[in-house]
Amino acid sequence: MTSPTTDPCIPADDTTLRLLSTGDLAGIGITLADVVATVEGAYRTLAAGRSDNPRKLTVKPSDGHSVSYAMLGRDGSRDVVAVKTSYKHGLDKGREEQHYYTSLTLYDDVTGLPVAMMDCGRIGSLRTPAVSALLARELAAPGARGALVVGTGTQGRLALPFLLTTLPDLDRLMLFGTHPEGIEAVRARLRAHFPGRDVEIVTDARAAAAEADVIVATAGAHTPAAIEADDLKPGALSVLVGHGLAPSTLLRADRVVATSEAQMKVTGTDMADADGDFPAVDAEFPPVLAGAAAGRTAPEQRIFAYNSGLVVTDIALGHRFAQLAIEQGLGTRVPLWR
Repeated sequence: MTSPTTDPCIPADDTTLRLLSTGDLAGIGITLADVVATVEGAYRTLAAGRSDNPRKLTVKPSDGHSVSYAMLGRDGSRDVVAVKTSYKHGLDKGREEQHYYTSLTLYDDVTGLPVAMMDCGRIGSLRTPAVSALLARELAAPGARGALVVGTGTQGRLALPFLLTTLPDLDRLMLFGTHPEGIEAVRARLRAHFPGRDVEIVTDARAAAAEADVIVATAGAHTPAAIEADDLKPGALSVLVGHGLAPSTLLRADRVVATSEAQMKVTGTDMADADGDFPAVDAEFPPVLAGAAAGRTAPEQRIFAYNSGLVVTDIALGHRFAQLAIEQGLGTRVPLWR
């Protein structure tokens, strides 16, 4: 168990809430390896039965212009309880017209005191590619050397640095994107973490997929990319985060792994078959990571992996950021419950 996240100068009965803004969190340095280790620890604790990760709640109006999620969880290794909320408005509009707000509120289950309430944007932007990188480490075929990332938005910009963190032998990095500023952002992030490395920009996602051992699809809903099962080479791993993979990559996969089968059925409805059904999931990722379930069982298998994110990983990474913020004296303390 980690030590409680409290400031020794704060009285034991002080319920003042520390608010950590986007700006507060942006100034906190953390390595990619630290993020991967934190996320991996959360999965292993969940697989050991020491954490709780209930199914997320979803609210969406009939016209589909917005979507909201609420997630409650408990990290058993950190003794932290948290609630995450996520709200996106303008799904029927372009990216520049959309509004997105997500927050995470943490409570220390040892002291009974609130830890912090924070913008969860940076947490998610780090947690998701870290999970994809862990999926790649555990499920990629032996000797994997080529990776393709589809999409240049928030989730696509750190996908390659995280993949290189867990699969350092990757020597061909490919990117499909339609936004020039996004492509440059991907390049900048890659060079910041791995100086001297660059990415090959591809214009035909399906042709590039045929040469990739690992494909991470992070694009938005309006992407023209739709990689089909027939485009994949034997042994390919396809990781779905956003869009860019056609349903056939799931429906015809030799093996299916999901971070959560229940969440896949809630958030991955566009990947279902004509009757709205999904193939059975062969394994969920937490027990695969912990060695309690099989991931890849043959080198030539085409594996589909669904990365929906679990709130316990947000809790662990959010708690790590809260620890660093408290050490640096960041945040605004608000007497919310007085």
